[in-house]
Amino acid sequence: MKKEKVFLKIICKVLFLFGAVLLILFGGISALLSASIKWMFETWPNLSMQELMFQLQSPMEGTSKDMINSYIDSCVPVTVLIIFAIVIILISFRKKKKMYFAMTAAVVLTSVIIIASDVHTVWARLEVKDYVKNINTDSSFIDVNYVDPAETELVFPEQKRNLIYIFLESMETTYSSKENGGAYNENYIPELTRIAKKNEDFSGADQELNGSYALKYTTWTAAALFAHTSGLPLSIPIEDNSMDTQESFLPDMTALGDILEEQNYNQTILLGSEGKFGGRSLYFTDHGNYNIKDYYYYRDNGKLPGNYWVWWGYEDEKLFENAKEELLSLASKEQPFNFTMLTADTHFEDGYTCKLCGTEYGDNSYANVLACSSSQVSKFIRWIQQQDFYENTTIIVSGDHLTMDSDFCEDIDDNYQRKVYTAYINSAVEPQDPDRRREYSTFDSFPTTLASLGVKITGDRLGLGTNLFSDEETLVELYGVDVVNSELMKRSDLMDRLTESIDENSTELLIREGLIPRAKATALPYDFTTGILQIEISDFTNADNGIAMITAAVWTAEDQSDLQWVEAELQTDGSYLANINVSNFDFTTGEYNVDVYLTDDLGDQYLVASTTGNVQ
Repeated sequence: MKKEKVFLKIICKVLFLFGAVLLILFGGISALLSASIKWMFETWPNLSMQELMFQLQSPMEGTSKDMINSYIDSCVPVTVLIIFAIVIILISFRKKKKMYFAMTAAVVLTSVIIIASDVHTVWARLEVKDYVKNINTDSSFIDVNYVDPAETELVFPEQKRNLIYIFLESMETTYSSKENGGAYNENYIPELTRIAKKNEDFSGADQELNGSYALKYTTWTAAALFAHTSGLPLSIPIEDNSMDTQESFLPDMTALGDILEEQNYNQTILLGSEGKFGGRSLYFTDHGNYNIKDYYYYRDNGKLPGNYWVWWGYEDEKLFENAKEELLSLASKEQPFNFTMLTADTHFEDGYTCKLCGTEYGDNSYANVLACSSSQVSKFIRWIQQQDFYENTTIIVSGDHLTMDSDFCEDIDDNYQRKVYTAYINSAVEPQDPDRRREYSTFDSFPTTLASLGVKITGDRLGLGTNLFSDEETLVELYGVDVVNSELMKRSDLMDRLTESIDENSTELLIREGLIPRAKATALPYDFTTGILQIEISDFTNADNGIAMITAAVWTAEDQSDLQWVEAELQTDGSYLANINVSNFDFTTGEYNVDVYLTDDLGDQYLVASTTGNVQ
């Protein structure tokens, strides 16, 4: 009997512990999940499943600290509070077994119901069923409607016009007042409103602003720039902002930059942020051989202090001043030019308030930044119009995509159609039907841009876009936004062919995704008394299959003709040391290039680090 009682006590303790763990686990998970979903939809009110997949796959590197802090502040305290409450319940009822087990069952059941409810909410709100159905469905929509620019006759005017393409981060027609077709009682972009009304936004006889729809796979900056200048969605088999890990950017397609390069245009893109991000530099280099003048260009050329960094690089106030300098330089040359620029101050969250920004909208910082951007753009355009080159220059002012700011547009009526801001200034042509209000997407920017330069396009269509100056219907006018979006999410033979050059196993991509090992290599000061240059290898990550051997490839000659291998030795602290005997290189002075390789227990070898040492 005593043994049975002891056994029962042990069973009860095990059940108690099991119940405690179950309570904490289910309670904590349900609380964190609910808080995360609430935060997610508050941060991205118009989130789609495609965009959620993009956010989940995006690397943490480069994510705003404010965004991370917002998530922590919203989700962690409530989760900790729930867990703390469960612990109090456990302690309070630990001696009342029946009540304890009833409480455990109730909390677990409640947690399961909450989790199921959260999953259902996400499933319904993000239309997961339709998303899964679409991505697993083949469609000929893109293939049938795509017009290859390489196979289309394009006739440029004898005197080629210059192009100035001003992309405004997250700029929408929405920000204007209701009387102008916006969504607000106040007009946060008065100058941009006047510019669109005075020039061409394809609103026809309608007095309300018009703009373009941002369709699927065009809703982040790299994809938006791609859509505007190629007429295609950036539907790729890797994480959306990982094109910078590739050797090329869809080399078999023809974009605006390719066409203008063939016509001997001098092309430059100006960014106040890092050009490499999202593959932007790669795209504009591969398709048009643009001169890339980004944050690092200005820093490395001494035009910014070495440690200067605000917002995404440097602010738009400096960007517009740099743009003036670049334009005067381009205009002094004989070639026609394509000058493209991208602002950043109106990026989420809440924008960047520079010294030019006012406080007319109180503590609504995003509204103040929008108004500031509107004013700066207007002044910049007026400056352009005062220059000699303006007469033969088309200016396009366009948002890249809709805003990603979490709350600025949260109170807008669901039936309101948010559109990307659009204005064509000093175009070489006018709409064939000046009274017709067009329905169009950012795909249509591609052929419309060329038409605004006076280029005659056979068929008036390129990519998935339509020349809006013509009377040809756009895909949105023919099929509607919902149908086009649905078709864009389906598999396309054409997109498969255009993206087949993408290497899903590129080293840089695998490193970013944490799928291959990495390490830190540090060259220690050269010891001339021993003739040894030591390389310390440490901080190993993702070495899940163990470390069988660490070797270093060392060379001094530019053609690697003197390359030698050195095996590193394991140290007591887990680091490795590679001892390079300089005598083996005839005591050559100067830089020693070192690539460090890890061989794991499966026999696979990875390049995990690179460094240079110096021998004096």
